[in-house]
Amino acid sequence: MTYHHRRHGFTRALTLVAGGLLWFAGSGLASAAERPSEAQILNALRPPPLVRSLSGTPEAKDIKRQNVINNLRASSRTRSLTGDERNELAAVAGERPSIDLEIYFDYNSSEITSQASPDLVNLGRALTNADLKGGVYLISGHTDAKGGEEYNQRLSERRARAVKDFLVRRFQISDDTLVSAGYGKEQLKNKADPYAAENRRVQIMNLETKQEAASGR
Repeated sequence: MTYHHRRHGFTRALTLVAGGLLWFAGSGLASAAERPSEAQILNALRPPPLVRSLSGTPEAKDIKRQNVINNLRASSRTRSLTGDERNELAAVAGERPSIDLEIYFDYNSSEITSQASPDLVNLGRALTNADLKGGVYLISGHTDAKGGEEYNQRLSERRARAVKDFLVRRFQISDDTLVSAGYGKEQLKNKADPYAAENRRVQIMNLETKQEAASGR
């Protein structure tokens, strides 16, 4: 689900995709009816039932995904991930559950505005629900093609970190279960229009549930 709403001024809106995409486009506050509820977020992020192979052992792709996640969870807490590490995360997260929310940032800023709080609160409540609590989520930031690579990379990292910090601070979600990464302008959503608003986004991806980790997947 993606929610858009126009507004005037300098605030940009980011569409946060838990497992999907987040883009900001000079949009404004969505009405309460347009905002996904905690229950809708929960249902969208809830993974399908676990399916074991006939041999009872995890599949190779699941082992690889778990190894990548385990290796990078601690690393992302203390430093920016390298290009290769970011690409590894993107590869293993490609088919995970997701939902779109609008997250607001002022222009050229990584500060979350007050308009963003209701959606982040619903997200935080969903992530701390018993069905999702203990999972691992990737928060990734993206920019459009305007500006230099290094600047865009740092801005995307700061925006992803801002979302993570909000969730950790407000909901006491364990720091190492939220992996933040910036992709700058590497992964444009609209390659035909590199400066388009939909390229400026943050992604939230459900990397691994507590049940998957416990089962050895």
